[in-house]
Amino acid sequence: MTVDTSVLPGKRLSDVTVGEQLPEVAIPLTVYRLVMAAGSNRDFNSIHHNSAYAQRTGADEMYANTSFLMSSWERLVRDWCGPAGRIRAIRGFRMRSFNYAGTTMRVLGEVTATRVDETAGGPVGVVEVAVRCEGPSGVTVGPGTVEVLLPLSGEESA
Repeated sequence: MTVDTSVLPGKRLSDVTVGEQLPEVAIPLTVYRLVMAAGSNRDFNSIHHNSAYAQRTGADEMYANTSFLMSSWERLVRDWCGPAGRIRAIRGFRMRSFNYAGTTMRVLGEVTATRVDETAGGPVGVVEVAVRCEGPSGVTVGPGTVEVLLPLSGEESA
């Protein structure tokens, strides 16, 4: 089944410029949020929901798991592009340090490239967004790239 994204609200390639900063997403990493995230994505490793256990392994505190962090990249991009956008690829996702409970994680992105792809089932816009997570000590995840497909302009549906 093919979805006609040209009729959906959201960004179009014609709306996007290289160098554009995506609106930051700030996520308070509360104990409650990390416990719920670990349960929802079934990552029951105690380092993600038990402070004492995480500290026994050498960490300062319990910390966010991979699925939670990757979904934060998706949230940043989806909040920016709206339902017309589709994430085609995530590259360079690399954890550099932990995102601990009790801190606020910032998710940041910048458009680094745009192009038209004629091979993706008709002409479609391709946007590359450099994404990273930051905590109190600097970059914690990334930087990496999220590749987003967008309709070319609002005129396709007319």
